[in-house]
Amino acid sequence: MVRTLFLIAGLLATSAASAQALKAVPELDVQRYAGTWHEIARLPNRFENMCAGDITATYTPLEDGRIRVVNACRKADGSRQSVDGIARRSGERAAELEVRFAPAWLSFLPFVWADYWVIALDRDYQWAIVGEPDRDYLWFLTREPTVDAATFESLKARARSMGYDLGDLVVVNPPKP
Repeated sequence: MVRTLFLIAGLLATSAASAQALKAVPELDVQRYAGTWHEIARLPNRFENMCAGDITATYTPLEDGRIRVVNACRKADGSRQSVDGIARRSGERAAELEVRFAPAWLSFLPFVWADYWVIALDRDYQWAIVGEPDRDYLWFLTREPTVDAATFESLKARARSMGYDLGDLVVVNPPKP
């Protein structure tokens, strides 16, 4: 009986978190966010299917306020693949961004832009959780290629508290003990 009550309470809490609108962090210092981040884990997505490991995202602020984005990874055959994109501010908060990897001449089309929101961020900019309002995409990023188990569990707990279902989480770099 008690076990059933805990299960029901857990389901209600998850449902309530999912119903709440996702929010980006209130402040984002783009200069501090700049640099290379390592993907620790993500929800599955089609555009990273070819990546076997060593997944990075490098952000470089541009003079016009946009951010250059270079995503790179190691493929199963050992070769490296990268793609260049641009991010721009899209909402009220600096952490509400949109990113485009389509050619610049297509940038006038709204559907080539995808939401990229920083939804949790370490005060020292050592880890970040990135998602988007529909909760279809999620990335755990860190400055180092690996993270300790306690930090990884904390990141997962934060994502769950924001309504993310982590049942299909793809762990790219397992945490160190």
